[in-house]
Amino acid sequence: MSQNQPVSSTTAITDYELENGLQIVVIEDHRTPVATHMVWYKNGSADDPQGKSGIAHFLEHLMFKGTKTHPKGEFSNIVAELGGQENAFTSVDYTAYYQRIAKEHLGTMMSFEADRMINLILSEEDVNPEREVVLEERLMRTDSDPGAQLQESIAATLFTHHPYGTPIIGWEHEIRDLNREDALDYYTRFYTPENAILIVAGDVSPEDVKRLAQETYGKIPRHNLAPQRVRTLEPAPRTARRVSMTDEKVEQPVFQQAFLVPTYRIAKGNDAEALDVLCQLLGGSSVSRLYKTLVIEKEMATNVGCWYMSTALDQAQFMLYGVPREGITLEALEQASNAVISELASNLVPEAELERAKTRLMADVIYAQDNQTSLARIYGTTLATGSSIESVAQWPQMIEAVTSEDVRRVAAKYLNPQIAVTGHLLKAA
Repeated sequence: MSQNQPVSSTTAITDYELENGLQIVVIEDHRTPVATHMVWYKNGSADDPQGKSGIAHFLEHLMFKGTKTHPKGEFSNIVAELGGQENAFTSVDYTAYYQRIAKEHLGTMMSFEADRMINLILSEEDVNPEREVVLEERLMRTDSDPGAQLQESIAATLFTHHPYGTPIIGWEHEIRDLNREDALDYYTRFYTPENAILIVAGDVSPEDVKRLAQETYGKIPRHNLAPQRVRTLEPAPRTARRVSMTDEKVEQPVFQQAFLVPTYRIAKGNDAEALDVLCQLLGGSSVSRLYKTLVIEKEMATNVGCWYMSTALDQAQFMLYGVPREGITLEALEQASNAVISELASNLVPEAELERAKTRLMADVIYAQDNQTSLARIYGTTLATGSSIESVAQWPQMIEAVTSEDVRRVAAKYLNPQIAVTGHLLKAA
C-alpha cells in the first residue's frame, strides 16, 4: 500500500493494486457510517469500434441484465432493500458504476459488482428491447432538443478526425445495428480487472477494503495486458467554422464558441492550469469578465458562461456561450465576446482579479470534496484519464502558481476566433 498526502485535513488516500491488476483507491471519510463504492472502466465512447458508435453506453445499460449467479434485477433490488443508491454513467473516456450504502454492506456490493465484471449473461430478449430504450433516450435528449443538436454538431465539427466528435450515445443509424455479439465482444475486451479502478470512499479502513476486495475482485483472473487505447489525433485547426441551427422549438437564441485545447494529461508546462483559471476569469461567475461586460455594462446578454473539459485523455473543448437580450443579434454578441477575449489575450489581468478567480476555482473543488461521492468521482475521473493521485493533491499549488502572464499567454495561444467553431441557435421565423 502507498499512503498519499491528504487532500484536506479530513481526508486520507491509500492506493494499492491486486495481483490481477485491479487498481484500488481508498478515501477515508469517517463523518458518517456510509461508503461509496465505484468501479471505473478505462473505456468510453471514444473507444467504440468504427461503425459501432454508442456501444460503450449500450453496454452500460446491459450490465444490469443479470449474470450466471444473480438474475436480472437482483442487484438493484438488494441495493434498494438495504436503503442504498446506485447508478452508472458513460463518458468519452470511461464508464463507471457505483453504489452508496451503509458501510456494513460494502462487502455485498463488492460481491455483486465483481460478479458482473466476469459473469454477465446477455440474451436476445434482453438486448433487443434495451436497444429500443437507448434509441428512445437519444430521441428525447438529442433529436427533439435543438440545443442538444447544436452541441452535437459543434463537437462533430471541432473533432473532425478524433472520436470525441462522435456522441456518447452514438449516431442513430449505428445504434440500430448494435447487437448481442457487439456488446459481448466489447465486454470481453474492456471489462477486466487490469482495466478497472475500484474507488471506495467513506467510513472504511484501507485494511478492511483490501481484505474485502481480495475476497471478491481478487478471485477474477487477469485476462492479459490492459487493452491499449489507440486513437487518431485531431490535426491542428486552420480555419474558422460555423454551425447554425434554426428550429421552431427554440425559445431563446444562443451563441456558442468552441476552441480546441489541451487537457491536463497532454498540456505542456502549466497550460492546463492556466486555462482553468482563464475559464474562471472569463465566465465562471457573476463577477467574470464576460458577465460584467456583456450582462451588466453593455446589457447585451441575459446569461453568459464558460466551461473547460480539462480532465480528458486527449484534446478537449473550451466553450463560451451567451444568451442575447431582446433586440441583440447573435453576431453582435459574438463580436462583443471576442473583444473580451482579445483584451485578456493582449493585457495582463490585475493581480487582485487573478487572485479572486483562483480562490473561486479552488473553493469549488474544496466544496466538492465535502461530498463523499463527488470526492470519489474526482479521483475516478483523474485516474481514468491518465493522471495520478498525486496530481489531485498538487492541484491547488499548481493553480496558485498561475500568473497573469500565463493567463494572457494561453488566451492568445488557444482562444483564437479564426480557428474556432462558432454555433448559432435561432428560432424559426
